[in-house]
Amino acid sequence: MTLAPETTDLKVQVRLGTDWLTVCDLIHLLPGRGVAALLPDGGQVALFRDRAGRLYAIDNRDPFGGAAVLSRGLTGTHQGRPFVASPLLKQRFDLETGECLDDEGVRVTAYEVRAAG
Repeated sequence: MTLAPETTDLKVQVRLGTDWLTVCDLIHLLPGRGVAALLPDGGQVALFRDRAGRLYAIDNRDPFGGAAVLSRGLTGTHQGRPFVASPLLKQRFDLETGECLDDEGVRVTAYEVRAAG
């Protein structure tokens, strides 16, 4: 995949409170694949980029299995909602809200995310 030169210097940033944390280069996010990044508190965020270029960031920890694996899940859409399916037990998590599409009582943290120069 070749990106336009103006996008190769962009950084992916996640909002933590009132600050933005730079977590990786945008070029490392391939559409349909996740990337995990370590947060200052020791937690992890799972980052995704869809084929339209939209960015998503959710907690990487699967609340059902307890492992930090959501970045390795399969992405898709259900009724217009982008999701990642956990590689453990296949529960789907909405990439915009963090809500589990298979158990409405469960959710992961969803982060505001942006690409910045």
